[in-house]
Amino acid sequence: MSETVIRPAGDSSLLVEFENEISLEVNSKVQALKHTLEKSPFEGMGEMLPTYRSLLVFYDPLKIRWKQAQEEVRARLGSAGKVSLPKAIVTEIPVCYDKEYAVDLEHIAEIEHKTEEEIIKIHSQSDYFVYMLGFAPGHPYTARFENPFSFKRMENPRLKIPGGSIVVQLGLSDIIPFDQPCGWNIIGSTPVKACDYRKEDPFLLHAGQWIHHRPVSKEEYLDIKRQVEAGSYVCRSWEKED
Repeated sequence: MSETVIRPAGDSSLLVEFENEISLEVNSKVQALKHTLEKSPFEGMGEMLPTYRSLLVFYDPLKIRWKQAQEEVRARLGSAGKVSLPKAIVTEIPVCYDKEYAVDLEHIAEIEHKTEEEIIKIHSQSDYFVYMLGFAPGHPYTARFENPFSFKRMENPRLKIPGGSIVVQLGLSDIIPFDQPCGWNIIGSTPVKACDYRKEDPFLLHAGQWIHHRPVSKEEYLDIKRQVEAGSYVCRSWEKED
């Protein structure tokens, strides 16, 4: 196992890097250190940003210097390996796979040599782990670990796809929060907002949790969308079973 490395990241943050791989095992170390620091913060510590395999920790350089901040984090790494993480949460995401929204579904089915119904079943019957948020505010990078697709991103990205699009490649599936460029295949759309600045916590999802896609008809999609705009829709969530 490679040694955990702590690097300076500018004049007010440090980066803790674990093994150079994307896996639940490595990401659990990221989540454990984040949880440990939340429970036992050091003087001057600010927000933290988890990624696939690292944790960016901000600090106030007027309250604590780089070397001391590094020592504070290093001291917590040992206990992080023994921490019990909170029960993981699963959030249900309604997804419409109607061809109006799933513009690449037919193409995906051709690539995978399956029917469109089989592709929808593959995509919607697994829980997806939220590794991190990035690229755009609230943009979740999620992955399933069973039956991944065979294709990667497209050779020629689209200059703009609609916010709410559900995009896929391999075992990954992301929710696009706003209209933006994207090179992934669009498999559906959700009426819920991955980022909603009307709320105290604008992000629907957070690193370390799971999501489950629930297929909905176009009519239910439009009904949920109206509820979302009115601020009355709440996604169903539950604790994930071990």
